[in-house]
Amino acid sequence: MALLALAGAAGRASAETAAGFERFLLTDTFHAEAAGIGDFDGDGQGDVVYGPYWYAGPDFKERFEIYAPKDFDPNQYSNNFMTAVADIDADGKPDVLVNEWPGKEVNWFRNPGGRTGTWTKHLVHPVVDNESPDWLDVTGDGRGELVFHTGGVLGFAGPADKTGTDRWAFRPCSEREAWGQYQHGLGVGDVNGDGRPDLLMAGGWWEQPAPVPGGQTPPTWNKHPFPFGSGGAQMHCSDVDGDGDADVVTSLVAHGYGLAWFEQVKKDGGIDFVPHMILPAEGEQGLDGVQFSQLHSVAMADMDGDGLEDIVTGKRFWAHGPKGDPDPGGTPYLYWFKLGRKDGVVTWTPYRIDDASGVGTQIAVGDINGDHRPDIAVGNKKGGFVFIQKPGQK
Repeated sequence: MALLALAGAAGRASAETAAGFERFLLTDTFHAEAAGIGDFDGDGQGDVVYGPYWYAGPDFKERFEIYAPKDFDPNQYSNNFMTAVADIDADGKPDVLVNEWPGKEVNWFRNPGGRTGTWTKHLVHPVVDNESPDWLDVTGDGRGELVFHTGGVLGFAGPADKTGTDRWAFRPCSEREAWGQYQHGLGVGDVNGDGRPDLLMAGGWWEQPAPVPGGQTPPTWNKHPFPFGSGGAQMHCSDVDGDGDADVVTSLVAHGYGLAWFEQVKKDGGIDFVPHMILPAEGEQGLDGVQFSQLHSVAMADMDGDGLEDIVTGKRFWAHGPKGDPDPGGTPYLYWFKLGRKDGVVTWTPYRIDDASGVGTQIAVGDINGDHRPDIAVGNKKGGFVFIQKPGQK
């Protein structure tokens, strides 16, 4: 366990020093393209799930089986493209949701409590498209829903009963679109500031209508087209420039280059966006010497406690093997980008977390060890990793 100082490095991926992260290797075996955070045994210590195992904090040396393990060849693919952690049956214990493959089913595994017992498997939905379906609060009730599209229709699904064991009903929110099972780019956020979360895809955003009285079926959500890239990663609504409205942050293309924030502006009485590049879409350019491809997952969190949401992202390692996509053999970086505002100008400062892990199809960010600093868990073809943040070293 070595403390990683975020020292600058020469060349394409240098960065200023801001904080340290203690790096834990869960395993160097490829089990999944995602990871999750939760206190699975209820001992007050944060734990991490990667693939078929959860790893007990604070040292993550012991692991416990959730479902039948299988090791995968990094030249191929795993049976876990999405991992989400949520208390599905409201029994006070975090459960685990897994998407085996884009276009296949999502199941959830019930936490038996403690470190022994069998995690029982329950179907959520049989056909869940999107490369990165997500567990997000769409209804505004403080609990999450599974957000995805199926058969080209965007929507979400929540437990059909309080136990969550019956198949969940899908709530359609869009007309049918020309989306395939491997569609990239998805998010939830209150774009128009009406207090109701909206849905986002790479081609625009879908406005959640006001509730219909009398229990009638609400209308289809209103689509507002806008090109947020060709399909990148998770999409986030955040007031980047501090002007009181929701901007959008995402990568432009999951298997290429480009990270951007889209400034919300008013145009002809409606909402429009102005794109601002953080990492350029051209591979030969960069930000303070930093550039990498394959930004397949993007998270946002206040990494340094200054009250502003920062970006956490990196390079997905071997998304399509060692010969696919731009710069497939490039260094698997993990970075956070500090948001700054001064005199009305938005700035982003890159800080390197690691150069030997990268990201998968998701990043988990949360306070694992209870010190009120965000930590990070990632999983991909290099294995599973945890990064525990240490006090700043400015």
